[in-house]
Amino acid sequence: MEITVDQMYKIENKGHDMGFLKKFMMENAGAAATRRLIEKFGNVESKNILVFVGLGNNGGDGLVMARHLTGYNAKVTVVLLGAADKIKTDESNWNWSILQKMPSVKLLSGESFDFDFNPDVIIDGILGTGIIGDIREPYASAIHFINKTNCFKFGVDVPSGLDPQTGETANICTKCDMTVTFHKMKQGIPKRKDLTGELHAEKIGIPPEAEEGIL
Repeated sequence: MEITVDQMYKIENKGHDMGFLKKFMMENAGAAATRRLIEKFGNVESKNILVFVGLGNNGGDGLVMARHLTGYNAKVTVVLLGAADKIKTDESNWNWSILQKMPSVKLLSGESFDFDFNPDVIIDGILGTGIIGDIREPYASAIHFINKTNCFKFGVDVPSGLDPQTGETANICTKCDMTVTFHKMKQGIPKRKDLTGELHAEKIGIPPEAEEGIL
């Protein structure tokens, strides 16, 4: 069953109100996405994994993945596309603060970057469901870098720049080899297999009761 982005938003909020907090949804999303990636590679030990994260909850999912992948002995670099004090949600802030206590993860943040990386895998946690208008810097440069880099590209929830409701794209969009979306498939995502690559929808522990009155 495919759902709308608005329905997903309401389901998340209802689940949160039931006490299944959004930080747990984020944890489970990042863990489920990591499992899919490990399944694909069999082993990520000593692989160079570059995680691009935006300032919203899509970025938060990427931060969770960074922590989990470090636990699998990958060499993880996280690039936060903006200043850490501009992170928009408590959940993402909480996960950023954990990574700050982990010398095993390389953290970069700011408004401009020298995109000099040689990754085996790029994780796109830049933009999620709430894209409006043209994609600006430094997000745009990150997406251009992802698209021109020859490696495996993994989309968190939705490739950045793809509208998960309509399947339309912003001025630029990430082209991924695999995309893992969460809870249930959003209506626009399967329309763009050319951008999502292999597609999975993973449960993240939201109680089925959170759908009541919404679906």
